[in-house]
Amino acid sequence: MARGSAGESVLHRHLRVLESFDAWHPFLTLTEIVDASGIPPSTAHRLIAELEHEGLLERLPDRTYRLGVRLWEFASRTPGAVGLREIARPWLGAVHERVRQHAQLGVLSGHDVLFIDRMSTRDAVVNATLIGGRIPLHASSSGLVLLAHADAALVAEVIAAGLRTYTERTIRTGPELRTELRRVRDEGYAVTEGHIHPESRGIAVPVTGPGGTVYAAIGVVVPNDGASTHAYAELLHRAAAGIARDLAVAYRPDVDERTHGIRSLVSGSRRSLEYFESLDADPHELGSPPVLDPALSSPVTPAPVP
Repeated sequence: MARGSAGESVLHRHLRVLESFDAWHPFLTLTEIVDASGIPPSTAHRLIAELEHEGLLERLPDRTYRLGVRLWEFASRTPGAVGLREIARPWLGAVHERVRQHAQLGVLSGHDVLFIDRMSTRDAVVNATLIGGRIPLHASSSGLVLLAHADAALVAEVIAAGLRTYTERTIRTGPELRTELRRVRDEGYAVTEGHIHPESRGIAVPVTGPGGTVYAAIGVVVPNDGASTHAYAELLHRAAAGIARDLAVAYRPDVDERTHGIRSLVSGSRRSLEYFESLDADPHELGSPPVLDPALSSPVTPAPVP
């Protein structure tokens, strides 16, 4: 792969341009991209032109840029994020209907948990996540679940990189983090009370895929009111089990030893699926929700605030 004079690959420099954009800065000028990426203006101009030509960036009439729709097209083809999101969404929705606060789905991404889906009510408690947003693994319940089931080397990397503090309750030291990860593995879920905001509490459980590996974490963010977490944990475990069953079906080999492909991302009439496949299409909408566990059908009633 071609590399620049400083040993950085051309691909990496393209990624630096794309990483300049985030949820708070979806539209950037050339100058703002240069400032955010640290790439010289002449080089940035060339890289932006290449990305725009390939549809990975789009230029708007006011001369700003935004991420291109083609990135979404690529992302929609991966079972690791969008496919998982589509499979999990009905179960996440069932959790949200009961909790009426925040329900979210996160996956491991470097030293962070990346949230690929989230449902919230307008008057819900404070939550620091967005779809496509990140939080350090040590600071959130979803992150602790993912880190608890990750390689020991990643735990060491997270500790070595330093643990960002949000409140006085945030995990601050390596020994404290390792103790908490052991508890998460033993109890099967994570709880963070006031770790990111004093008013909020996160509860999360692992979502396993085929082979028993942890694919994601499903969690809720609710008021930090001292109520028991057991009802929330049980609700999340039932939803996680439903997602795991649907993942197993989606990625089960067909008679020709290939996975279901398009069938892993959608559900609907057999004729519709066969027609889409005959056209070599790639729809991403779920046609109908799974049959939900009856235990997910009524709201959780937390204990009264003391």
